[in-house]
Amino acid sequence: MALTMPETIKSSDKLAGVMNALVAHDFDEPLSLQQVPVPRPGPGQVLVKVKACGICHMDLHALDGDWKVKPALPFIPGHEISGIVTGLGAGVEKVKTGDRVGVSWLNSACGSCEYCQSGRESLCPARHNTGYTVNGGFAEYVVVNADYLVPIPEQLTFEEAAPFMCAGLSSYKAVKSAGLQPGQWVAIYGVGGVGNLAVQYALAMGLKVVAIDRDEAKLKLARQLGAQETVNCHLEDPVTAVQAGLGGAHAVIVTAPEAQAVENSLSLLRPGATCILLGHASEKGALDIFNLVEKGLTVRGLVGGSPAELREALQFAAEGKVKPVYRLARLAEINHLLGQLQLGRIEGSIVLQL
Repeated sequence: MALTMPETIKSSDKLAGVMNALVAHDFDEPLSLQQVPVPRPGPGQVLVKVKACGICHMDLHALDGDWKVKPALPFIPGHEISGIVTGLGAGVEKVKTGDRVGVSWLNSACGSCEYCQSGRESLCPARHNTGYTVNGGFAEYVVVNADYLVPIPEQLTFEEAAPFMCAGLSSYKAVKSAGLQPGQWVAIYGVGGVGNLAVQYALAMGLKVVAIDRDEAKLKLARQLGAQETVNCHLEDPVTAVQAGLGGAHAVIVTAPEAQAVENSLSLLRPGATCILLGHASEKGALDIFNLVEKGLTVRGLVGGSPAELREALQFAAEGKVKPVYRLARLAEINHLLGQLQLGRIEGSIVLQL
């Protein structure tokens, strides 16, 4: 996947302007709050005035540079974006200035490969990812391909909508992909920004939820949201608790970015069940192949989602069936908040107001 940065306005351009942005100049270093040129939309692109942007665990991977394909430095992170269309590139007809829109991890794709043609745009080899291969929403403006914008339902504020652009989309897609029937058990392993929404989507779809985490405050949140069972994996063995208490789960969704959580996940399951991996663990883990084969288990990895899936995820929120758990912050707080996120001390999501 080629790493490119969007074209920016030159200071000599009559449309030139500057904006506040959080810029990464090196990996594993604090972000710098500075003024940079406002980006200019090219053909098929739009300029979005960012109103809110969520902070996601994938931002940490981008800033640490710990994935095989790294962002090109310098870059602006952030991919849970809600805002207003303020500029149109040539040929844009699907949206107009003033539209309330969301921008997700998937900034653009080729539109013609086998993945794009089958609704799996997030797997497109030519895709660009917001805040990773193109500049993101930790800034006052962002440029995105018009085809990958999603309208924000009028029932949601910009701040409420932002967490759905990645955490909500991922959790919705994971629960939907599990293919369970109402009344069946799903284990949510990790109840952070993604996990708390996965709990809500599962309950909205009629499933029973056992939430697993080592943070008692997050488990308390899961119970408040309606989870029927919770397991503190710091105090007890989650495999024993789920197998002995429930006879195993029909599916497990692993949001925790830890190899140990992945290794535990297969043992939580009943025969024929499904394990869905959302957390991007930097270290390599090991799966119990005998367990996998003997129990006829399915393991799936999911990353991002399509605009169509994002619309579906937002509809649950518009109907009040899923509500984001978040607190607001400002750009100047970013480095402290990223440190707290790294330590697992954030309940729900953090949303930056711009």
